[in-house]
Amino acid sequence: MSEPPPLPPPIPASIETALVASPPPKPGWLQHCASALNWLFGLAALIALLAVCSVIPVLNFLSLGYLLHVSGTIARTGRFRDGFIGVRKAAVLGSIAAGTWLVLWPARLVSGFWKDAEIIASGSVISKVWYVGLISVIAITLAHIAWACVRGGKLRHFLWPQPLRLLRWLKAPGKFTHSQIHVTDYILSLRLPFYFWLGLRGFVGALAWLIIPVGILLVATRVPLGGSIVLSLIGGILLLLVAIHLPFLQAHFAQTDRFSAMFELREVRRLFLRAPLAFWFALLITLLFAVPLYLLKIELTPRELAWLPSLLFVIFIFPARILTGWAMSRALRKEQPRHWFPRWLARLGIVPIGLAYVLVVYLTPYLSWNGALSLLEQHAFLVPAPLMAL
Repeated sequence: MSEPPPLPPPIPASIETALVASPPPKPGWLQHCASALNWLFGLAALIALLAVCSVIPVLNFLSLGYLLHVSGTIARTGRFRDGFIGVRKAAVLGSIAAGTWLVLWPARLVSGFWKDAEIIASGSVISKVWYVGLISVIAITLAHIAWACVRGGKLRHFLWPQPLRLLRWLKAPGKFTHSQIHVTDYILSLRLPFYFWLGLRGFVGALAWLIIPVGILLVATRVPLGGSIVLSLIGGILLLLVAIHLPFLQAHFAQTDRFSAMFELREVRRLFLRAPLAFWFALLITLLFAVPLYLLKIELTPRELAWLPSLLFVIFIFPARILTGWAMSRALRKEQPRHWFPRWLARLGIVPIGLAYVLVVYLTPYLSWNGALSLLEQHAFLVPAPLMAL
């Protein structure tokens, strides 16, 4: 029998320990730049998705639920970065949408050639050839889109199909089961039922607060002048009281995930005493950013472009929700009320802000295309979309 080959010399303990304990290489500046660009793209895609959901009935509760969750999360953690929830996941959907739009261009061009051939010589051989070519291009494009989504849905997957890798994937066992698991995990990670239920409850709670003052203002537009002045004054005062509390009641509800928290007015007023200036600043941004949104309702937006003003709605309301959660987090971290001077300074500063907002709401029926019904579009507190344009 032949002797076994000699074993290699053992690795010294010091070298083996160094190999095991050595940290993985840090990403370079190119990786950091690519990650930052991907995050910014995901943020833009997230805002666009929220805007699209805002103009679709029922799905608009998803948009409201997400914005409420942003406030609640920042209120719990106190960190601004925690409010940008699901940005990386939105980047995947955004890249799929952008990649699909790009790879559909050949089909659009062939479709144009076929339509021109049909106009010039309907039923001719050339027209039939272009029609067959269109069907072929559509089939190839759909297969390319499906393959890009299977690989991860990034933009580079749409730009380069990697046909050799496709052949290997087609030969691999269990390929469809693996893809189905990934798609299912991704859909579940979006937490759509959670956002819908949170948005629905937040909508109902806010509506319960707004229905009386808004209802009085709505009735005031349909009665004679004397009664209209009295009702407008009563409704305006009630709306003022609701507007200065409701953003924080919604953040308190999202932070605790209890529907009864929407009506814990005493708790919100107690939290105000701990961070009065933060509450004042958050309310200023919330109501100030709501004013331009009312100006967008002067002209009726065409239905096919309804998502464009909703995009501005989300862009304005997103930072307002973030600041509301930040103000709540500052109050939750403190145990004692602040000095009387900042408390009264914030109280006196809140009054003109609330009055200015109520004045804008009061004038809305005379400026909006929808007339008195525009009073129902309290987008600073309800779904972030012009409901009457749906």
